Amino acid sequence: MPIVFAPDEKATEAIGTTIAHHLLPGDVVTLEGDLGAGKSALARAIIRARLGDRDLEVPSPSFAIVQPYPGILHADLYRISEEAELDELGLLDDETAILLVEWPQRAPSLFSRSGLRIGIAMAPDTDGRLITLEALGREAGDLVAALAPWQHQSPQ
Repeated sequence: MPIVFAPDEKATEAIGTTIAHHLLPGDVVTLEGDLGAGKSALARAIIRARLGDRDLEVPSPSFAIVQPYPGILHADLYRISEEAELDELGLLDDETAILLVEWPQRAPSLFSRSGLRIGIAMAPDTDGRLITLEALGREAGDLVAALAPWQHQSPQ
C-alpha cells in the first residue's frame, strides 16, 4: 500500500475525502500516530465526506471516547485500559457502521477486521504529514489508484 504526502490541511482533507469514498460498510479504519500527528483531522475529513457535509461539527472523541454519526462511529481508545471495554462501548454492535479508531493499539483485535490501517507521522523538514495505508482483509486497488496524486517518493 502507498505512502502519501499531505503538505497541508487542504491536502489532508482531500486525502480523507478520497479515503471516505472507498470505504465499505463495516470497515474498521485504524488511525495510528503520535499526539498531534493529525489522526483527528484525517478522521474529521473522512466523516464530513461520508456524510456530505463540509461544515459538520466533528469534535475529537478524546473525552467522550465514542462520537456517533449516521453509519459511522469515531472512537479514541487512548483512555481505555483493556480491550474488553470495547463491548461496553458498543463499537462492534452495528456490523454495517464504519468504525474510525484512534489509538487502536489498545484493542489489537481490531487489526484482524476488514478495513484500513492508517499511520500518520510528521514529515521530516516540513509541516506536512506522511500517511501510510494498509488494506486489512480486503482489496484496495481502486483506493491506491485514487491516491496517486499524493504518492510519496522516497529519496534514493
